[in-house]
This record gives sequence, C-alpha cells and structure tokens, in this order.
Amino acid sequence: MSFLAGKRVIVTGGAGFLGRPVCRALQQFNPAQVIVPRSAEYDLRDRDAIRALFLAHDPQVIVHLAAVVGGIGANRVNPGRYFYDNAIMGLQLIEEARLNQVEKIVSVGTICSYPKFTEVPFREERLWDGYPEETNAAYGLAKKMLLVQAQAYRQQYGLNAVTLLPVNLYGPRDNFDPASSHVIPALIRKAVEARDARQPSIDVWGTGSASREFLFVRDAAEAIALAVERYSQAEPVNLGSGQEITIAELAKLICELSGFEGEIRWDSTKPDGQPRRCLDTTRAEREFGFNATTPFRDGLIETLAWFERNRDDAGAEQPAESAANTKS
Repeated sequence: MSFLAGKRVIVTGGAGFLGRPVCRALQQFNPAQVIVPRSAEYDLRDRDAIRALFLAHDPQVIVHLAAVVGGIGANRVNPGRYFYDNAIMGLQLIEEARLNQVEKIVSVGTICSYPKFTEVPFREERLWDGYPEETNAAYGLAKKMLLVQAQAYRQQYGLNAVTLLPVNLYGPRDNFDPASSHVIPALIRKAVEARDARQPSIDVWGTGSASREFLFVRDAAEAIALAVERYSQAEPVNLGSGQEITIAELAKLICELSGFEGEIRWDSTKPDGQPRRCLDTTRAEREFGFNATTPFRDGLIETLAWFERNRDDAGAEQPAESAANTKS
C-alpha cells in the first residue's frame, strides 16, 4: 500500500506557484485529504497559529513549501526579513511536528544554501564546503538551518524529517513582479513589453556570464510528491534537470521565443549572483526514481504563453505563505 494512502497531508504554501502542482501530484498516492492553510488564517511566523493549525487538522504528513523569496534585487533589499521569516516558519513548524508526533515532514529548501564556489555539478556532500553567495546568503542560510534541525530531530527524537534542495524553478503562474521576480519571469516580462512597445533594447542585470540550471514547476512537483511517498532518509536531495545554461544564452533564447529583436544591454554594475549552478541529480533518481522530463525550450514556450494570456494578473508579488520557493 502507498505510504500516503488514507493520510491527512498539510501542504504549507499549497496555494502558490509550486504548491498547486504539488497538491495535484500528491493525489496520485490517494491521501485522505490535502489541506492548504492560508496565511490570512494561519500565519506560520506565529507559533500559536501553527498550534491552531495542528489542532484543527491533526496532520499525519507535512510538506513545507512556504517561503518568503525573491530575485537578487529583492534579496539585497530584504536580507533580514528573508532570514527571519523563513527561519522562524520552518523552526516552529518542525518543532510542532515533533510535539504532535507527525509521521513525516518534508521541507523544501533551496539551492542558495550551497557555497558560492561549489564545484560543478553540485553534489549534496559539498553543501558545507563554504559560505553561500552574498546576495542571497541570508535566505540560503535560513533554509540550511532547517536541514540541521531536521537531522538533529531525526537523531534525538526519531522524527522522519526530509530535506529537498530544488534548483531554480520556472513555469506558468510564476511571479512576474519586476520588483521581486526571478530571472526567467523577469526576462520574459522585459522582452514581451519591449516587443510590444517597439523598444530598441532591454537592460539586463550582470554580465550574462553566470550560469543557471532550471527545473519546470510540474517536474519539481512530481519530484516532491515522489520524495514524500518514497524517501525517508536524513541526507538532503538535489532536485534538478542536470542541464546548465548561461544567463546570456537564456536571455537570447527568451528574446527569440517572444519575438523581441532588439539589443540586450548588460548592466555590469549589477551583481551576477552565484557564478555557476548545476546539480548532480543522481541521488534523486536512485532514491525515489525522479528524472525531469520537460524539455527546457518547451517549458519556456508554455511559460511565455501563460504570461501573454495573463499579463494583467501576473505582476502582483505573491504572499509569504504561497510564494514560490526558488531564487535566481
């Protein structure tokens, strides 16, 4: 029988960009109920609110996706907020999971927890080899502390706490707010708006030399659901596609797909962020059979089409408990 069959599952952040497809992916394992707490009723920064959530729903499994996130610019402006909110939500949630004898809690961390100059491809064993890239260190370290807590609680209390480390996510329903979006939605918005306004150029942060790996949101959701069902070990697990692209190549591809034919101007006074990001994903394949299946170009086309259809509603920043758990 499926591990999840007949169980009550809480998905924090379940109304967000990643949360909605995760809730759908979990249904293949026949849980009794998938509960999505909303921040207006249950502010996860408030321990009494978390206790009320447990009292109301008595969860057997928790998937913790909720996060306060943004791109490089937002991280530079909000390091204190991003550290505190992300740390306090996770710390209190895991503690209450222990006290309420939850069978399993799966926390979704971030690739930003890796050291700035991690050897590529990133292997989970390298997570503690140095300090994260400075522009997103506060966020990355807050999430990294939840891994420490998960492993400590497993050792002392026997809590089945699992940590996943997804690479940059993208897809329909992403956050396209210029003030807080990540690199793919930011570039899509710039290119589409410049195309429609017949502008001769767009300005993009950095030099274009940094590289990133991207994972389509539905692939990420499938990976998380498989881990909830099949993985119960202490070691963190990378979730990615295993494919790397420079920001310059990415910008060129998005301009091509959007039909913007103008110049890409690089603002080298702005940070590139971490120099390279590309994951070793063999542990996810070995432990719970995950392989990404969405070709990158196809995923971009679908994301671009969604933005074109929903442009009027795509600019609002997502609330904390439903924000996408990704970074650029």
